[in-house]
Amino acid sequence: MTLHVEMPNPKVLERPAHRQFTAEYKKRTLEQYECAVKGERGALLRKEGLYSSHIDSWRKQRDAGSLDGNMTKRGRKPTPKNPLAAEVEALKRKLATAEKKLAQARTIIEVQKKISEELGLTLVTSESDESE
Repeated sequence: MTLHVEMPNPKVLERPAHRQFTAEYKKRTLEQYECAVKGERGALLRKEGLYSSHIDSWRKQRDAGSLDGNMTKRGRKPTPKNPLAAEVEALKRKLATAEKKLAQARTIIEVQKKISEELGLTLVTSESDESE
């Protein structure tokens, strides 16, 4: 007769999850705490699994008005997205392409001028070329 005893897992859990309380829960608990007689306050905290520091910080939040739905979100503020940003990027790409083609066209024209000078040919110039 063998008695099989299962050993508990020796691995310690990382960290307990950080509790988050809603503004409604905080307001309700503050009301109960402040209405309770001094002897019942500790029982309320034990029942809810809270500390007196919770009550202190929630009072400060209430006095600051952050429990009334005016709570600001934590973290970085999102940068507002410019509605014209996509159009600006498209126009920048289009401009870069046009400038590249213009540089290529100017190089071709220069090469044509040099070849015509070497061969002794005269080029017909348009009015727009003379104005430049």
